[in-house]
Amino acid sequence: MTDAEWARIRRGLRFGQVFEGTVVQVPRPGAIGIFVDIGLDVGGFVDVLLLPEQSDDWPAEGTVADFEIWWADSRQQIRLKPSDSRYLRNDFTDFVARFRPHWSSEPNTSSSEVSGATVSTCSFEPAGPETPWRVRPGSARNNGGPRLM
Repeated sequence: MTDAEWARIRRGLRFGQVFEGTVVQVPRPGAIGIFVDIGLDVGGFVDVLLLPEQSDDWPAEGTVADFEIWWADSRQQIRLKPSDSRYLRNDFTDFVARFRPHWSSEPNTSSSEVSGATVSTCSFEPAGPETPWRVRPGSARNNGGPRLM
């Protein structure tokens, strides 16, 4: 995929946008995360930090579930968050408060439908190499949802 193709795909993504995806690979349960096919030309990935502590509770290869856009940066990969709480770390709210204080699992803003997906009205701003995007709840752009640029 070219950088231009990736930029085009990324412009169409929204924080919180929901995709149905299929878990295609769980390379090292408990250590890395899971790879998810969400029907785009670029792969999705759920980081180990967002998954349950016990890898037995992770979705297995072939599992079909909903995943939300967590972030996308210059790397040609879409970071996802499981929508189903069974596949999300049990202390997710506390995790976000500790490590991403400007992020919210439930933004205190309204949501809207964009191409059939619920989109939070918040914006992204670059935050550095370890935190490629930081959400600023309450600021709306582009008809109710931010673009990941």
